[in-house]
Amino acid sequence: IPADGLPVTRLAIRGMSCAACSGRVGRVLSARPDVADAQVNLATHRAQVSHDPALTPQALAQIVTDLGYPATVIADSAPPPPDEAPALRRAALTAAALTLPVAVVEMGGHLVPAFHHWLHALVPMRALWVVQMILTLAVLAGPGRRFFGTGLAALRRGAPEMNSLVALGAGTAFAFSAVVTLAPGLIPAASRQVWFEAAAVIVTLILTGRWLEARAKGQAGAAIRALLALTPNHATALRDGHPVRVAVADLQPGDLVQLAPGERIALDGVLTEGAGHVDESMLTGEPVPVLRAPGDTVTGGTVNGAAALTYRVTATGPDTVLSRIVALVEEAQAARLPVQALVDRVTRIFVPVVMGLAVLAFALWLTFGPDLAHAVVAAVSVLIIACPCAMGLAVPMSIMVGSGRGARLGILFRQGDALQKLAGARVVAFDKTGTLTQGRPRVTQIWIHGIDRDAALRLTAAAEARSEHPLGRAILAEAGGMTLPPAQSVTALPGRGLTAMVEGRSLLIGNAAAL
Repeated sequence: IPADGLPVTRLAIRGMSCAACSGRVGRVLSARPDVADAQVNLATHRAQVSHDPALTPQALAQIVTDLGYPATVIADSAPPPPDEAPALRRAALTAAALTLPVAVVEMGGHLVPAFHHWLHALVPMRALWVVQMILTLAVLAGPGRRFFGTGLAALRRGAPEMNSLVALGAGTAFAFSAVVTLAPGLIPAASRQVWFEAAAVIVTLILTGRWLEARAKGQAGAAIRALLALTPNHATALRDGHPVRVAVADLQPGDLVQLAPGERIALDGVLTEGAGHVDESMLTGEPVPVLRAPGDTVTGGTVNGAAALTYRVTATGPDTVLSRIVALVEEAQAARLPVQALVDRVTRIFVPVVMGLAVLAFALWLTFGPDLAHAVVAAVSVLIIACPCAMGLAVPMSIMVGSGRGARLGILFRQGDALQKLAGARVVAFDKTGTLTQGRPRVTQIWIHGIDRDAALRLTAAAEARSEHPLGRAILAEAGGMTLPPAQSVTALPGRGLTAMVEGRSLLIGNAAAL
């Protein structure tokens, strides 16, 4: 099916925690004959699917949900998923607080032998094991519960992933240690060792890693949230000739909206009444506001200057310029780079291979090793040390962070692979000086002829004090501290400058067109 002209559905997917998860979702969707293209982004937990019109978005969401990853259809220009960092931070800190005593009791004696002897003289070893078991159980059943719920469910589906490795590794270490603690007679005397700290520490470390990962996602998603925040929630619409404060979501094309001085424009439209300068720097990068008059277009998210304006709405929702910019940023963040194909091939077999190696390690250590405990430790080590997340997240996270940072600096990437190609760039060309300047005008040089510099600045600033033009404000800033005389007969020349009378002198201030 050709991708051109086909409907595109975007899905929000919960439960994906590693590259094996996102890879499986992508493979299942792409394998369908009625799906032309499926891009699944592990970092954003979203998928973008081009499909046959006969396949409904709800049916697509159900396909993903049936795989064990609950999915919902998201609307155009929907906000980024909520920030997971606060919840993961609480989980990681709770796990760390519970794990610390276990690690100190079990490993402290290896660092300070005197501590080991003092502790075991004070408390029986079996009692210490019981305390460790209770604390570790609190870690696994509390903050670590997410690994077992998702990981064991994936095992039952025959599609093990990262959570499965953590659940098997930490669960095996805890179960073996619990048997040694509660029923030591079932274990050979030489193998009666506990590994509670291994189970607790690995859960704490992975939770900490996911917290840091969520922080990076949140910072990258902040670029889109900042763009969306440029649209105000309410606007003043004219209803039967009377101004009424309404929600922006209730506005329709054709509605008339009034703009107060300094107010942010809610939606794209055409000016019908009034003339004034509009700050369009968020759109163009140019620091100088642009003069807009009736018949000119205005863009949602830009800022009105000092004039009172009225405009007619021409676009709402996903049709606005700002929404299309957000969509471009999201598409760039969701893009699959060529290097990701290699990652997909590796992660497809990674988890099953790791589980097979863990079983092999257990068998070999049980056959040739000193005791059962060493065999269990070898198998658990293989399970919990292997993590495909780094491979699966490196590419999409780099796209998110790079495009997000660029958006905050006013640089938008239309395609994700542009970031990969940028690594080989040696020359960068800029098409406007506004990209390289401070973003606001200021006086840098004054040339005079037949008049003193301070006198010229004082007279000019006096006239510009009656103007709202951004260049006039720059002149006033340069004349800061000067006592300015009053100006009379100030007349604005739109697009050219102004004329005024100051201290009996006739002044013409403007560009070349004013001459």
